Amino acid sequence: MELAQVRLLVSDFPACYRFYAEVLGLKPQSGATGGPYEKFSPVTGSAGIALQDRAMMARILGELGDSVSGHRSLVVLRVDDLDAYCAQITSRGATLLHEPAPMTDRMRAAHLKDPEGNLVELQEWLLLRG
Repeated sequence: MELAQVRLLVSDFPACYRFYAEVLGLKPQSGATGGPYEKFSPVTGSAGIALQDRAMMARILGELGDSVSGHRSLVVLRVDDLDAYCAQITSRGATLLHEPAPMTDRMRAAHLKDPEGNLVELQEWLLLRG
């Protein structure tokens, strides 16, 4: 078994597409800015994040509502230099919920939300820095 992706169900596909592509700097697979589906990948690693139009999945599954309340997901991205990456993404429009700070003795983290309110955690693993 292989994990192919984490898929987020979103209502405002264009806004979320811009967030993951332009703000976070992930590479889109096909350039489908209007949806209903797109996969994003970091420059390194094999994990991916995909966006799926919520209304389309609601038609298929029937049990999904048009809106979500509360946090239903947390996307985690590891970066080599948390401070530099946070400076880059805030210059491109991201709003951090809190600045980079120690989360454990081995990791620093910062958090933000995508346009749909999904939480995104940015991690810097301190053990990798030697």
